[in-house]
Amino acid sequence: MGLIKAAIGAIGGTFGDQWKDLISCEDMGNDVLMVKKTTSNGQISKDSRIIVAPGQIAVIYDSGSILDATAEEGVYNFDQSSSPTFFAGQFGAVFKEMWQRFTYGGIPAKEQAVFYFNIKEIKDNKFGTSSPIPFQDWSHPIPNQMTNSITPMRVQVRCYGKYTFKISNPAIFMRNHAGIADVVTKDELVEQMRAEVISSFQNVLNELGTSAHKVPVLELPSNTDEIKKIMDQNIFDKPIRDRGVQLISFAVESVTLDDESSKKIDNYELSSNSYMQQGTLVGAYSNAVQDAAKNESGAMNGFMGVGMMNMASGGMIGGAIGTPFVNNKASTINVDPYQQNQNGVSVNNGVKCANCGNIITGKFCDECGTKAPEIAQKKCPKCGTIARGKFCTECGSKIE
Repeated sequence: MGLIKAAIGAIGGTFGDQWKDLISCEDMGNDVLMVKKTTSNGQISKDSRIIVAPGQIAVIYDSGSILDATAEEGVYNFDQSSSPTFFAGQFGAVFKEMWQRFTYGGIPAKEQAVFYFNIKEIKDNKFGTSSPIPFQDWSHPIPNQMTNSITPMRVQVRCYGKYTFKISNPAIFMRNHAGIADVVTKDELVEQMRAEVISSFQNVLNELGTSAHKVPVLELPSNTDEIKKIMDQNIFDKPIRDRGVQLISFAVESVTLDDESSKKIDNYELSSNSYMQQGTLVGAYSNAVQDAAKNESGAMNGFMGVGMMNMASGGMIGGAIGTPFVNNKASTINVDPYQQNQNGVSVNNGVKCANCGNIITGKFCDECGTKAPEIAQKKCPKCGTIARGKFCTECGSKIE
């Protein structure tokens, strides 16, 4: 039993009136994956014509067994006495295996039908992570002084994008998903595939976050080819392949960080600024001084420890802090942030942070990271003193 390809133009030829049945399937578009076609009595008569359109596979079943199949477009004559033709092109090996091994229980005895499969690439399938998933971001490495090594920053991301797929093995697709349904649409499949696609993508993220790849978290959308390559090499999409379906393309369109991860990266970027590096030391120094002051039994020992910490840092802490512990007035909130030194040069002694009240000596607060407020400086037209009020603090002249 099998298909015999009809001569070109036979549909409109003189033999048209000899056809017992004419079976065809309309274009399935991007939404229909499989359609079952049969006659009114469930039997395909000898010399019936079967039409296969581009992008379709026609598989003939007889009571649960495959009689023949083809993925080559054209018009075929159904001949029950002939052997299978398998005009299949790239699907030839698949069809032969189907014919030799495949059976599907549940089809009524002596029922014959043609199952048409859509083998075009099914597009516009969206995916998105419902909750953040972990990722190791090597673009923000964290040094470990104990081991003299660096580790990636751990962040949580949400990813959104699209993927395409196509039926790669109609026998497996029918056995493991479609069954003998009259119509199978992509909506029935993608709903089930969505969790498997996310699971596959998460495995890829774990791979991209290793030291072998070190892909920056915000550059994931530009690594589409690498994502698909890793997925294929490691067969992360095996549950999808087990349904006779293959992912063709996989594109990440957007990546967003959760709030905590965004703050971690922002703080990382700020800490790379030299002012913030000094501010971190200042904060540690300030905490040490406060702890020493609270130690009633050993305050002197505490302050000696603070001095040793300053020496160990090569004087960096003292340089970063300036002189707040030498002059008590300079450490108060109401201190004038811009004064002149002995050479008449304006010096920044600190300004109150608008967020936490800490005294800022740099561009950012060393306690909360808030940017220091801008302070307008004016030069006295009479004596040249730098001031920020309406009157000069040296000569009393009015400053415009």
